Amino acid sequence: MDVPLWIALLVVGYLGIKLFRPPVWLICVLLLGGYLLADSLFADSLFASVIDTAVK
Repeated sequence: MDVPLWIALLVVGYLGIKLFRPPVWLICVLLLGGYLLADSLFADSLFASVIDTAVK
């Protein structure tokens, strides 16, 4: 069964919010941080190199 990534992320996000009940500010920070890291403006910046070395 092939499930699109966006549907899987919605389901995992919904279950995570319902089960763990994180604070709203934490959700906003994670969403904004993910958006900024995925944005092409920050893709070639210091953040990308730090994350790349941390992941490897």
